[in-house]
Amino acid sequence: MDSLLSSEGDSQRTQYPYVTGTSVIGIKYKDGVLMAADMGGSYGSTIRYKSVERIKQIGKHSLLGASGEISDFQEILKYLDDLILNDKMWDDGNSLGPKEVHNYLTRVMYNRRNKFDPLWNSLIIGGVKNGHKYLGSVSMIGVHFEDDHVATGFGNHLARPILREEWREDLSFEEGVKLLEKCMRNLLYRDRSAVNKLQIAKITDEGMTISQPYSLKTFWNFAAFENPTVGAEGSW
Repeated sequence: MDSLLSSEGDSQRTQYPYVTGTSVIGIKYKDGVLMAADMGGSYGSTIRYKSVERIKQIGKHSLLGASGEISDFQEILKYLDDLILNDKMWDDGNSLGPKEVHNYLTRVMYNRRNKFDPLWNSLIIGGVKNGHKYLGSVSMIGVHFEDDHVATGFGNHLARPILREEWREDLSFEEGVKLLEKCMRNLLYRDRSAVNKLQIAKITDEGMTISQPYSLKTFWNFAAFENPTVGAEGSW
């Protein structure tokens, strides 16, 4: 009987996320799509790595951002490398756009979930093809949707309320970057896994760029930060 049951030691899949990245935020703007993520990699509650790139170019037309387990993100990138290579080998003058990449990742995540072997990531896919802007999200169990602005992790709770209030369809590039920085600063103040080292990526019909890492100006002398338990009866 024991030979029919594999032990935990024999399993090769991710049993539990070890090194993880936190929120990714994506928005549409006037000319294309912007995406932002910090570069932290947390080992449990310890921010072990501070130079983890979590936004990647996928083919000609797409950007992919990921929160969650870093090794699973690397596995997803291998899948996508194979997908893009196979697409190029057809040499038919066409190339996969962000919608096709999103659909593919939705199937991958849902398939792995059904095998009780999930990839522990939440993903954001953005891009522009033939003048059409596209932005979508998919969770580790295959739940997916499209929207004008999306976020993963704590960003769903702390950044999207800001985006619902301040996002506009006609945002310029400078306004979009400023809005993303406001969201990332809010996350930096409130998410213990966030680090003050981020990248912002831009994709338009003309091409894509991923910025060099940089830090935000912050202010830590708010009264609520200096004594956070004032008035909190029964707290630590």
